[in-house]
Amino acid sequence: QVTLVESGGGSVQAGGSLRLSCAASGYTSNVRYMGWFRQNPGGEAEGVAAIYTSSGATYYAAFVVGRFTVSYDNAANTMYLQMDSLKPEDTARYHCGATRGGGPWTETRSYNYWGQGTQVTVSS
Repeated sequence: QVTLVESGGGSVQAGGSLRLSCAASGYTSNVRYMGWFRQNPGGEAEGVAAIYTSSGATYYAAFVVGRFTVSYDNAANTMYLQMDSLKPEDTARYHCGATRGGGPWTETRSYNYWGQGTQVTVSS
C-alpha cells in the first residue's frame, strides 16, 4: 500500500508560480511512475505531467510544456510540480497518482494510488 499526500496549492495571480508536492509513504519501492492530474471545467481528469521514479524520464501535456516542471526526490519519496507562468485556465484541483504497473501515463486507469488533491486558483 502507498499513501500520497499533496500540498502546496493556493491562490496566485496570473503569471505567478506555485510548487506542488506529493509525498509518498508506505511500500514506495514498487512505484514505477507518478503523475499529476487535474479536473478540467467539464469534470474530466486530464494528465498534466508524469515522471518515472527510477530513470527520471518526464512527460508533459502540451498545454503545460515550457511552464511546468515535474521532478522526483528519491531520498524524500516526494514528487514536485513547479508551475510557472500560471494562467487562469490552470485553476483546478490537482491530484497526484502512483502506479506499480504500466499503461499510458495520461490515463487515470493506469494508477493504483491517489492523493486527496490540492486546490490551485489563478486569478486574472
